[in-house]
Formats: sequence, C-alpha cells, structure tokens
Amino acid sequence: MFPADSYRIEHDSMGEVKVPEQALYGAQTQRAVDNFPISGLRLQREFLQAIGLIKIVAAKANHALGELSEEAANAIINAAEQVARGDHDSQFVVDVFQTGSGTSTNMNANEVIARLAGVGIHPNDHVNRNQSSNDVIPSAIHIAAVCEIHNRLLPAMHGLRAGLAGKQQAFHGFLKIGRTHLQDAVPMRLGDEFGGYARQVELSIQRIETATGGLYELALGGTAVGTGLNAPKDFSRLAIEQISGRTGFPFREAVNHFEAQAARDAVCFLSGALRGSAIALTKIANDIRWLASGPRCGLGELLIPPVQPGSSMMPGKVNPVIAESLLMACAQVVGHDAAIAWCGASGSFELNVMMPLLAYNLLDSIHLLAAAGANFQHRCIAGLDADQNRIAELVENSLANATGLVPAIGYERAASISLEAYRSGRTIYQVAQEHSGLTEAELRRLLNPALQAGK
Repeated sequence: MFPADSYRIEHDSMGEVKVPEQALYGAQTQRAVDNFPISGLRLQREFLQAIGLIKIVAAKANHALGELSEEAANAIINAAEQVARGDHDSQFVVDVFQTGSGTSTNMNANEVIARLAGVGIHPNDHVNRNQSSNDVIPSAIHIAAVCEIHNRLLPAMHGLRAGLAGKQQAFHGFLKIGRTHLQDAVPMRLGDEFGGYARQVELSIQRIETATGGLYELALGGTAVGTGLNAPKDFSRLAIEQISGRTGFPFREAVNHFEAQAARDAVCFLSGALRGSAIALTKIANDIRWLASGPRCGLGELLIPPVQPGSSMMPGKVNPVIAESLLMACAQVVGHDAAIAWCGASGSFELNVMMPLLAYNLLDSIHLLAAAGANFQHRCIAGLDADQNRIAELVENSLANATGLVPAIGYERAASISLEAYRSGRTIYQVAQEHSGLTEAELRRLLNPALQAGK
C-alpha cells in the first residue's frame, strides 16, 4: 500500500511503533496488522458504517453532557461521518481473526477518526470517550445486522415470496403427480406445490423478523464489563436515541448490560433463523431443479430459463445454474451458523471473545441470502414455465391413481389393479375397466385427477 521506506514513528502505552507515513491509523492498529497476518478478510462496509455512527452519536452525547468541547465534538463528528460514509475504508486494515473483543478494530476507528479530526484529538481520551470496545463492538454488530436485514434481506425475501406466489396462480390449472419418498403419489396442482414454497418463504420472513427484535437492545454505555464505569448516567440514553433517529429502527438501551456484553444469544438466535431460511431455500431450489431435470430423460415438468451453456463438452446442454448458486450460498449460511454458535458459546465471564468472526459471518449470511435469493427470483423463478404435455403424460401413467378407487372397491382390490397395471405396462384406467366392476361413469369420476387434486 505504501512505499517500504516511508514510515513515521507513533507510540502507544507499549512504546514506539513504525507506521506507514500516509496511513491515517496509528500505533495500536499497526500492532494489530503485525500480530494478525491471518486471512486477509476484513469486517464489512456495513460494520464500519455502524462503528462510524457510534462514534458520531458518542461525540454528540459527550458534548451534551459537558464531556467534550463543541470544537472537539464537531471535529470528531465530521471525521466519523467520513468513516460512516466509507470515505476511508482502505484504512481499516485489521484482520477478522484478531483480538476476540474486536478492540483492534475499535482502535483502528478511533485512530483514523482522531487523525482526521486534527491536532489535540486523542483516540482514547476523546474519540473513545465513555466507551469500551466491549460495548461498542456488540452494539455495532446489532446495528449493522438490523440495517442489513431490513434494507436488503427482507426486501429480497418478500420479492421471492411474491414471485413464487405468482407461479402459484399461474400454475393452478396444471394437474400433476405428487411425490412422496421420491415415488409417485396422488395427483395435485402444480400451483399448490408453488403455494407451499411461497408459504415457506413467508414463514422464513416471519422468523427472521421475530429474531431481529432481539437485536434492538444495545450494549452501548456498559463500558468495560457492564457497570458503565466512567460513563455519565445519561450517556447511553442520549447516544442510543440518536442511533434510533439516524437509522429509523427502535434501538434501545440493554435491559441488563452484563448480559448484553457477556452473551451473544440474540445473534445466535438470529443466525438460527437465517439458517432456517437457508434450509427452506435449499428445499425449494432442489425441488425446482429436480422437477426441471431432463429435458428428455428426467422429470421434465418445469422449464427453467436458459441463462448460459451448461457444458464445455456437451453441446446444447443447459443446467440449473441459478438454483445451484443458491444452494451453495445456503450451504455457506449453514456453515456460518455453526461457527456463530461456537462463537456464541465462547463467552467467558463478562465478555464474549469471538465477536469479530461472529460479526463477519452474520453479515455474510445476510448478504448471501439477500443476493442469492433475489438472483433466484430474477433469473429463475420469474422466467419459470411448465411443460403441460409432460405433466399430463405423467399423471395418466401414474400407478398412484389407483388411490381414487379405494372408496369404491377397497384398498386390496385397488392395490391388485395397481400391480397389474405395473406388470402389464397399462394405465390404471385401462386395468380398472376390466377388473374393478365399476361403470365408465364411475371410473371417470373416481379417476378424475382434478377431483383428486381438489380446489
């Protein structure tokens, strides 16, 4: 990033450190860069935006409480606004795999903001005044996650639900064979199948919204261990009121600051809801690619939009690549949830010590579900069609049609007709004409797939 010999000497409580001359950060950030050359992963833009917001409202609260002069507060606010906007993201250089409290990232922000604010502004004494990494980082996790869920994930999920509900209506008239245990079952409507998918997404939305409610409580104001040491009485209230005003979401002070800093249970609960959504989308994506399998030697009931050549070797092959990309995103979310659960279990006494990884994985899960879900709707569901001839052919040939005969001739006789149809290669209707003893009118009624499917 910088010329190898272009350094300045900075110092912190441990002594002197060489820092790149053009860097906005200082000694503590540089120590973290040196100490954690692990992955190259950095906390996301949304997290940095939340950190910047916290520094803005903290400076305003501190000024209102007489803790900062107007000049110092305005300088910090102006610098923190730049950080919140993303003007200096290149200066946030600390690896995700760092100190478990996220202190290095908090100090990275404090040092950048202090340098931008100008002479006389100290990273700890002014920018971080009445705060601790132990209440700033969990608050930033909550703020970033809530904003991303409402601004990106839920709109994407609502769009997918609406797309599936649209196919429910469009495919209502298509009678098809249901399947249980991967075997033929009784007739149903293709629209009803898609109605089930739409309901899965709707319920996923509800679970995410419920889980998101736990993130409105913020740890800010608890400082080091939850006692609020060194922070004036009204600091938390003033700061969080401004966070709510800026974001439009009902953030509030934690009911119990010790819980809010020692535990990350609400994040684990939310991650579980995200995992549940990934599982639901996996089921939907897998069903659609199976129903579209073929085009001639598979089920072939659905026609997926062709978006790219499917093979570097087989000409004309088209694969369900959009569904496959969604499946991989869902797999990553499930993996992230496992890591988040492990992180959540790693609270020791008054502090969780895996917060940076928890933050990164949570935000990545939100981003993946939002992007992959929206892409699935746009490039697959919106252009999805059904092969009515293939669907009708499978309905006619299904042995499960014999179920409609049971009320008239009983289970065992219907089973013998089904077995004979299988052995002879004929349809249930053809065999029933010979062996059921029912009239043509009765057979047409009992074996009518529309009546069996209902609605």
